[in-house]
Amino acid sequence: MCVELQQAVRWRPLGRVDAGEQRLVRAILLVALAGVAVSGYLTYIHYAGIKPICAASGGCEKVQSSNYSTLAGIPVAVLGLGSYVVIVATALIRADLAKVIGCLTALVGFGFSAYLTYRELFTIHAICQWCVASAVLMTVLAVLTSVRAARL
Repeated sequence: MCVELQQAVRWRPLGRVDAGEQRLVRAILLVALAGVAVSGYLTYIHYAGIKPICAASGGCEKVQSSNYSTLAGIPVAVLGLGSYVVIVATALIRADLAKVIGCLTALVGFGFSAYLTYRELFTIHAICQWCVASAVLMTVLAVLTSVRAARL
């Protein structure tokens, strides 16, 4: 058990990271930071009590004020923000365990985004451009972090 734990938290020396790993980490950071910006904006408008900037449809306000905009009293935007921050942090850590945690976070985020997109389309009957952007970003992160984790 101890050997398995030591292997799971094995650190890579800084000078020995291959170019493929560096590109993956840069891509993950870029996409996750975009997610921080989107979910940070949605968190801000939630707590500021203001209407989101929305393209012509006006669906953002309807989605943001729906019953599905919170989970156990926590705004979904805050959950997204936390997920993106975890993915940024795990991208910066070279331990194998961090790669797995980043991947699992992105996969759960992808699944939850898919569920919320379903609710937008078939329950709320409105589309929020910010939510769609976050879902796309989380989908890309699910792929990128899975590739990174598969390279263990």
